[in-house]
Amino acid sequence: QVQLVESGGGSVQTGGSLRLSCATSGLTYSGVCMAWFRQAPGKPREGVAGVDPAGSPSYADSVSGRFTISDDNAKNTLYLQMNNLKPEDTGMYYCAAIRRAYYSCTYLFHHGEYTSWGQGTQVTVSS
Repeated sequence: QVQLVESGGGSVQTGGSLRLSCATSGLTYSGVCMAWFRQAPGKPREGVAGVDPAGSPSYADSVSGRFTISDDNAKNTLYLQMNNLKPEDTGMYYCAAIRRAYYSCTYLFHHGEYTSWGQGTQVTVSS
């Protein structure tokens, strides 16, 4: 059974940094695409960053250059380093996973329906 548990959220001021972690279990990284999504109140969920088993990342345009996704297979943990945070980055951040079959992780990040989700961790950025 796949389990994803996020941590590291909090409240920061504009320009601050946070590092989110997602502890995983029940996953075989070699065949899985991982990603971070977020959802602000009243807005649809959006993809923030994704990574494939080789470590190649994909980013939403709104976070490119500020956020970095990485994974530590030895620790079964996915990370999201968020720098230069802005108020529009406020939202609930979710870790997600999907088994890769026919499509690349880049394609799945933009179009896929991820099948495993964590409970989320709140990020609040004040101006």
